[in-house]
Amino acid sequence: MKAIFLGDKDAYIFLTSLTIDRTPLFDEVRIVESVDDALSYFKENDVNIAILDTGVREINALSVAKTLRSYRENLPVIILSESSEYALEAFSFHASGYILKPIKEEIFISEIKYALKNTELSNGRKPIVRTFGEFDVLIGEKPIYFSRAKSKELLAYLVDRQGGSVTRPTVFAALFEDGFYNRSMQKYLDTIIRSLRKTLNKYGISDILETGGGTLRIRPDKIECDFYRFCEGDREALKSYRGEYMSAYSWANMVEAYLDRIKEEKG
Repeated sequence: MKAIFLGDKDAYIFLTSLTIDRTPLFDEVRIVESVDDALSYFKENDVNIAILDTGVREINALSVAKTLRSYRENLPVIILSESSEYALEAFSFHASGYILKPIKEEIFISEIKYALKNTELSNGRKPIVRTFGEFDVLIGEKPIYFSRAKSKELLAYLVDRQGGSVTRPTVFAALFEDGFYNRSMQKYLDTIIRSLRKTLNKYGISDILETGGGTLRIRPDKIECDFYRFCEGDREALKSYRGEYMSAYSWANMVEAYLDRIKEEKG
């Protein structure tokens, strides 16, 4: 797990000693020195919590909190302060905790664990992935928004691969068909992947995507998918298929014949 920390270096040393060395809550705690620094790290990493000290005069900790929350609404945020001056504002945007300094270790650890546990409970439901007809991903009843159409298509393709690892050239060939995988297009594909990560991070579901060694894969155990249930013979999934599978994407057409055959055999 990863945390963002805004505060002085002495507090940072105390925090890392307590939450990494002595009570292993985090694998990494990143100290940030500006809003841009916090956002840059946040967009590229799966951050589990932000711990922000109002005592840093050059930076408004509450502004940092609100900015991060604009990217992920349910991000746990703990505010550290020498007084209750900022408590009302902190709780107005539902800060996960407000701790007065000097910090007591047992209270600090308890607040972090409580904030993380509450987030896990609120995120308990898996994202719902719909592949029959148009492709969509929903959190509860609400579809998530992709800033790039190609990042949505990338996720759709990885879902289609059912957890199999796919190389970047293979992904490119699916998404761009007759395109030439030169250096500029490799950079463009990197932009698409970053955009997808950013979107998943924003909605708190970054764990459904796994990357490494030049490959990408979806984690089937982290999603609820009609296609996967169909392949398992689920009766409701079989009924819900109407002959269309990710209809917006040409590479998905060949799967429809397979689904038609399965439905005929099991339906």
